[in-house]
Amino acid sequence: MLRSNKGYFLLELLLSLSTMLMICLFLLPLLMELRDQTSKLEIERTAQRFMYQELKAKIIDSRTISNYAVIQNNIEYKIIWVNTSPAGQKEVCVKVEKNSFHTEANFCGVLE
Repeated sequence: MLRSNKGYFLLELLLSLSTMLMICLFLLPLLMELRDQTSKLEIERTAQRFMYQELKAKIIDSRTISNYAVIQNNIEYKIIWVNTSPAGQKEVCVKVEKNSFHTEANFCGVLE
């Protein structure tokens, strides 16, 4: 007569562990790539926000143009004004230097 086992069989345990390992091998690199892309997009979004704020402030206030840097979340955003045409049209660029954690980014907008 067959006796009943009230527990896991060793083969079932090994099969479930190997399945979990395979899932982790596929999902961990995807999660790491997703985290890197998220940080890059956050840097780009912040740089564009600084650029639009600078353009908006210049249009509203017509204050003097000066280059400066802003540090946010340990990332330095350099705001640089450039003369683009002989007519005196100005362009603002936000530059993020290359670092070990992120790549170099440069966003520019023209003052109209």
